[in-house]
Amino acid sequence: MNTTEKGPKCIFCNIKKRDKIICESEHVIAFLDLYPVTPGHTLIIPKEHVINYFDISPAIQNEIWNLVNRCKEILDNTYHPNGYNIGININKSAGQTILHTHIHLIPRYTGDTQDPKGGVRGVIAEKQKY
Repeated sequence: MNTTEKGPKCIFCNIKKRDKIICESEHVIAFLDLYPVTPGHTLIIPKEHVINYFDISPAIQNEIWNLVNRCKEILDNTYHPNGYNIGININKSAGQTILHTHIHLIPRYTGDTQDPKGGVRGVIAEKQKY
């Protein structure tokens, strides 16, 4: 597995120092994003430093998605969103800036954007509207 920026240089490898952890399991941890897109924007990461999601074992991938579901329940009860976007940026060409796998669970609220049509297609702005 690729371990670039592991250890003290990787902000996610030092996440236990943060106070915004909302839940965790044996190999996965979830915390509120420091720069949220919307209230409740959560990041779900493997505790082991792995850059590329596709390099994670199927067992840990399953654990990640189980925690995504747990986080959704917590966010439903805390923030009462009307919907969600879920996204993973894999590699720099896809916008990954922190080189430690992380999944964005973004609560969405009616009226938080003028026209949400196209949702995650908006990663390439000109492709969002169709």
